[in-house]
Amino acid sequence: GLAKSNVLLREQTAFWDADQYSDLTGKDNHEQALTKLANGETEVHHRPKRGWIWNQFFVLEEHIGPDAQYVGKLHSNSDKGDGSVRYILSGEGAGSIFIINEVTGDIHATESLDRERKAHYVLHAQAFDRNTEKPLEPMSEFIIKVQDINDNAPTFPDGPFVAAVPEMSALGTSVYQVTATDADDPTYGNSARVVYSILQGQPYFSVDPKTGVIRTALANMDREAREHYAVVIQAKDMAGQVGGLSGSTTINITLTDVNDNPPKFQQKNYQLYVPESAQVGKPVGKIKANDEDLGINAEIKYSLINPEGAAMFSIATDWDTREGIISLKKPLNYERKKTYTLQIEGVNTHVEPRFSYLGPFKDTATLKITVGDVDEAPVFSMDYYIMDVYENAQIGTEVGAVTARDPDSKNSPVRYFIDRGEHGEKYFNVDMDSGVIKITQSLDREDIPWHNITVMASEVDNPSLVSRVPVTVQVLDVNDNPPEINTDEEVIVCESLRPGQVIQTITAVDKDDFANGQRFSFSLPSGIPVNPNFTLKDNKDNTASISTRRRRFSQLVQELYELPVVVWDGGEPELSSTSTLTLRVCPCQRGGRLQTCQDKMGLLSSAGLSTGALIAILLCIVILLAIVVLFITLRRSKKEPLVISEEDIRENVVTYDDEGGGEEDTEAFDIIALRNPAAAEELKFRRDVRPERARQRNGPKRGYDSPPEPDQVDVQEFIKQRLVEADMDTSGPPYDSLQTYAFEGQGSPTGSISSLDSPGTHSEQDYNYLDDWGPEFEKLAELYGEDMNAAETDMAVAMTAAT
Repeated sequence: GLAKSNVLLREQTAFWDADQYSDLTGKDNHEQALTKLANGETEVHHRPKRGWIWNQFFVLEEHIGPDAQYVGKLHSNSDKGDGSVRYILSGEGAGSIFIINEVTGDIHATESLDRERKAHYVLHAQAFDRNTEKPLEPMSEFIIKVQDINDNAPTFPDGPFVAAVPEMSALGTSVYQVTATDADDPTYGNSARVVYSILQGQPYFSVDPKTGVIRTALANMDREAREHYAVVIQAKDMAGQVGGLSGSTTINITLTDVNDNPPKFQQKNYQLYVPESAQVGKPVGKIKANDEDLGINAEIKYSLINPEGAAMFSIATDWDTREGIISLKKPLNYERKKTYTLQIEGVNTHVEPRFSYLGPFKDTATLKITVGDVDEAPVFSMDYYIMDVYENAQIGTEVGAVTARDPDSKNSPVRYFIDRGEHGEKYFNVDMDSGVIKITQSLDREDIPWHNITVMASEVDNPSLVSRVPVTVQVLDVNDNPPEINTDEEVIVCESLRPGQVIQTITAVDKDDFANGQRFSFSLPSGIPVNPNFTLKDNKDNTASISTRRRRFSQLVQELYELPVVVWDGGEPELSSTSTLTLRVCPCQRGGRLQTCQDKMGLLSSAGLSTGALIAILLCIVILLAIVVLFITLRRSKKEPLVISEEDIRENVVTYDDEGGGEEDTEAFDIIALRNPAAAEELKFRRDVRPERARQRNGPKRGYDSPPEPDQVDVQEFIKQRLVEADMDTSGPPYDSLQTYAFEGQGSPTGSISSLDSPGTHSEQDYNYLDDWGPEFEKLAELYGEDMNAAETDMAVAMTAAT
């Protein structure tokens, strides 16, 4: 068998048993092993034997010594001790770290090994016959494990650490967990078994020795008393035993703030001096309550809790400085009230219910404000003044008065004057002592109805103190402007107007202001002959109507007429004016309301067209007309003449508008049928075929019989025959034809209904309605109008003569 000399093998016999030993023997035959079973029978085991005997080799790490460290011995049962066996070693570290004695098989480690760098080495062993160099044993693999020793201390790779915990936390509140690492073998011994302990930070914090969880060791730690803590934690291997290695780290713990402190005013009573001249809305002072908390937990809202203070002052919170800013709401008056008392309350905006036992999170303080006396400017009795005066009033007329007084207790005299920077200085003046305002110039309401001036007042003792007040002066109206006709345009008179027809409705304007409304009346001037052409009617509604007195105005005879009109305003005193209106006679358009008196060129000019534009338009019209004429000429020249046989002489009306026959349908109606229906029976031309030749008859040169007498013609019978012929003719193309028979007939008992040859007298009908039918009936209306006018004139002359 193999003798293996190794201390570690002897110490670790637990890794060996009888089966392992028998499996590692170097015999080639089979040995039997007997096992007695529970039933009394014996079981036989056969085990093959090998020539090598070994197990894992172990070598201590970090060996220190002058000699190489002995690892173990290789031995084969083929070795008789005569040196004939040579041992060879190969694999990881063979020849450098591990060497073997070829004769004895002893293995040594020449270097100090570190398990943390490499935990084991895999090598191969082989035995040769030194004489024949033949292998005595096959190559076999074995492992050399580096045995761990406690040579690495625990470490905290991520340290130092930072942690936070709210102040006032309960006992045992978890703060942070630390974890140490040990590079030693955790499976062998206690080299990597770490235990935690606290070196610094007691009695405030503690650490769990196994998990490394840091907890609070004191309840209700106050941040305001101490905010930062440095806790040192130690990790020691070998389960904390003596001789174990240790490492430490620091955890910086901060207590975070909670709202556990109410606001507090440093004093219960404060005083503040405010001059009475302080401006409304401006800050006059500030107050602050202290809160030891931080951030949102220290926010304070200030308020005034007494009505006296809230009526005159207001307080707002400055969130940056946490101060209460006191401002003035109303003007102060030292003469009325000299002191004010303010009750100010400061309250935390965020309160945690769990700390309510600490008391109300608010505080109050009293602020006494003393109003300081200041020499003030005079004060007017009103904020603004409104006065009035009639226009055209005499210079020096009193408009009104302003009053001001010194609000101070000394009651200094006041002087008045007008602000010279205003435009009203040239119209008004103010008495220096009494404040009476008078006019300095004549006022005209139609020019400036309102005047705005500024009156200033200053103390005699201190002229630098000045106050101002606005004064508005209204200029009242008097009837000093006559009315005028409200038109600047010419009045259009149409040539075809009838007597009594309204031409224009006029109105009047007046610059004066009538409180109850304007009352205008109109008339023609008196003392002059009656106007033979026009009349004026007062409509009693501030308008008047101009009407024609006669008819038949002519632009060629007289184009312009003048009509003076007098208008009264009905004021006090009553004023009037005479205006002359210009009336222009024009040929007006009929049928439309718009009346025009311009020629065509004038219309174009009024439309904004220049002479060059008019010439261009006319030139374009001429060119278009030339193109149209040329086009029509070319079309006529291309038409082929209608080929008609010389023998087919008759009067034809060729119609190309029918829908049915097309261009070949040139059959037309023979006009002879209208003149002589009896002769049509003899012709009977086909309507869809050109006749070959008209049959000659004895008669005139035209080849037709003379028509019979009208009383011999039966037109109705003739039409019926032609209708039957058309219905029975199947060879003709289908089409509808409209034929007009102009034969009126004779022998009607009523005679002709035409009015052309009918004698009669002039009708008494009024043809004036023809004027409303448009320009197409203009001439007809004029003809009938002239006849009626002539008849009326003749009748008037006859009646005059009879009289």
